Amino acid sequence: MNDPLILGLESSCDDTAAAVLRGRQILSSVVMGQAELHAAFGGVVPEIAARAHAEKLDLAIEQALADAGVTLRDIDAVAVTAGPGLIGGVLSGVMMAKGLAAGLGKPLIGVNHLAGHALTPRLTDGLAFPYLMLLVSGGHCQFLIVRGPQEFTRLGGTIDDAPGEAFDKTARLLGLPQPGGPSVEQAALCGDEKRFRFPRPLLDRPGCDLSFSGLKTALLRMRDQIVADQGGLYEQDRADLSAGFQAAVRDVLAEKTRRALALYLADAPEAPAIAIAGGVAANTAIRGALQAICDERGVRFTAPPLALCTDNAAMIAYAGGELLALGELSDMALTARPRWPLDRNAAPLLGSGKKGAKA
Repeated sequence: MNDPLILGLESSCDDTAAAVLRGRQILSSVVMGQAELHAAFGGVVPEIAARAHAEKLDLAIEQALADAGVTLRDIDAVAVTAGPGLIGGVLSGVMMAKGLAAGLGKPLIGVNHLAGHALTPRLTDGLAFPYLMLLVSGGHCQFLIVRGPQEFTRLGGTIDDAPGEAFDKTARLLGLPQPGGPSVEQAALCGDEKRFRFPRPLLDRPGCDLSFSGLKTALLRMRDQIVADQGGLYEQDRADLSAGFQAAVRDVLAEKTRRALALYLADAPEAPAIAIAGGVAANTAIRGALQAICDERGVRFTAPPLALCTDNAAMIAYAGGELLALGELSDMALTARPRWPLDRNAAPLLGSGKKGAKA
């Protein structure tokens, strides 16, 4: 029997995406970015993002179906990001998915965006449970033991800024274009990472929690001192600051990965593996550091193709397929959730409020 044909929708931040999957086969994956809409504001404006999602979702779906060579009638289920994310964008996707599922009479599957990232190594590499996942993106950074499609154990995470957010802020401070991750990485190629000594936060404390806000503050002070001393920033200054900042993030993630790996290996998994996913997973310096750690310990290291590291709907369709196989379906009461922790038994990293734990 053929695997079900699943339409996936993703609209949690500033990428409008649709994809069609059959099992692990990606028949199409369409991502419509919004970089130009937000460029003048130095970051994502939620209201603008939500409006763009509402305008582009049907176009993304139409293109995904055409690229896959199928029609809506061929679809067996509709999977959609139901959180966490910017609530206006998530709501746009959820309402679209509800309408499609109701009109087609097909199952609706609400997917946790973070679970989509965390399950991506199963889509791309067929990893067996359990594996260790470093989910590192613009809004999140967590070490997770992935035990099943809905079973996650969090070993640690960021207590303030996520790495991607820190990269974006660094780019703004240095006058580099957004998104900040690729810009800082490109500038760092010509930089001397040893010229400026950045702190390595929380390495003096046990555990796997991380902190990146202090790096941003340190960079701000270094930049201001350079400007005061010489009246401005030269390109080499930007390159050296970028290289130093990136090295600090790399070193922190590397050391915390060693600690998380030790905890994971204590369970004696049959086929030990560590995977990295999320937008910051595209950074080659960070990937290289984690690969070296895995080589030291004889553990398999996997990193999705760059196109599947950033937000996409293929991961949502795949995660939806895993849930569908378990009979975990949603109904028309599905709501958009701005917060949705993967490990519901772990204490909130960033506190919680009326809408629940942030992470």
